[in-house]
Amino acid sequence: MIMRKWLLPEYIEDILPAEARRIEALRRSMLELFEVHGYQLVLPPLLEYVESLLTGTGHDLDLKTFKLVDQLSGRMLGVRADITPQVARIDAHLMNREGVNRLCYAGSVLHTLPGGLNRTREPLQIGAEIYGHTGIESDLEVQRLMLDALRLAGIAQLQLDIGHVAVFRALVRRAQLEPEAEAELFRAVQAKDVPALEKLVRKLDRDLRYALLALPELAGGIDVLAQARQQLPNYIEIKRALAQLRAIAASLQDAGTQICFDLGELRGYHYHSGVVFAVYAAGWSNALALGGRYDEVGKAFGRARPATGFSMDLREIVAAAPAAEARGAVLAPHLPQDAALLRRIAMLRKAGEIVIVDLPGHEKSRAELGCDRCLQHINGQWKVVKWQKT
Repeated sequence: MIMRKWLLPEYIEDILPAEARRIEALRRSMLELFEVHGYQLVLPPLLEYVESLLTGTGHDLDLKTFKLVDQLSGRMLGVRADITPQVARIDAHLMNREGVNRLCYAGSVLHTLPGGLNRTREPLQIGAEIYGHTGIESDLEVQRLMLDALRLAGIAQLQLDIGHVAVFRALVRRAQLEPEAEAELFRAVQAKDVPALEKLVRKLDRDLRYALLALPELAGGIDVLAQARQQLPNYIEIKRALAQLRAIAASLQDAGTQICFDLGELRGYHYHSGVVFAVYAAGWSNALALGGRYDEVGKAFGRARPATGFSMDLREIVAAAPAAEARGAVLAPHLPQDAALLRRIAMLRKAGEIVIVDLPGHEKSRAELGCDRCLQHINGQWKVVKWQKT
């Protein structure tokens, strides 16, 4: 039996020229956008020792990470499943700044399992992070930058969903639950599984029971924050979280984006420490960008640094964005001795035009080159004219 050597693993696929061109153009545009906002590019390695790669990230990232043994040291290595912890390590250990530090990145990550039926196991992650600032001003900055990046891709009708993990954390801290019971409660709230939640909170105090049961229902517009103030206990952590969410809502009124709040959104609960957010687009079920505050991750690297940021998958952004028109090219004859032709080709390429030299012997397959114009010698000059395909 002949093996199909060209087959790839499930949820791993090649990126062909048309999509690759769009992805690369968007990657460059987004990194330029980040740069003019003061974000410096870093390029962490694809592999790290597992104890460094997974420090402070929680169990979920551990399950997503491919692991292998280093042939040089015998130690366990991990293929990164998320670049954000690597950037936190760079800020904490290598840059050693005391003030605000803005960093951005772009690169492939690898997941042991796909995040959904239509998702790849090799996302092309791009993102931006702010280190060293504790206030909501930095949360607002990265949220606005995230929305600008998605608009740069041509995606309109965005919806920004915002939550705050401190609300749930304050409730479970008062409940003094065992870690296993807390994990079950977390899963029920995150899944908005009210019947399961009712069973889990049955033995808790009345105020805690009602508050936890209210979390899955506290989702919607700005009025949700007023409802939360009435339905949740008057704990200082909850009051502070709701105040932050109200301030964010007021500051983003001019963002041109629908804003919703979800106090039962606990994505990254063991990783994030404050505001969490996600962006959705009309006609697209998955979140296009995810972000939040993660002040505790730097502590795991020996240097506590407040941090907030976002990331997105370039492949998914390109799939959700409007299809771009195919870029045409100029077909040039193969005349390596014609100095005037070579100068004209160089000028066109310097101006950003795609110029393809028509190598001899392939006249019948010219249509595959994607050219819509050609260079013709007219009145002693090489001129670009519309190509009449034959």
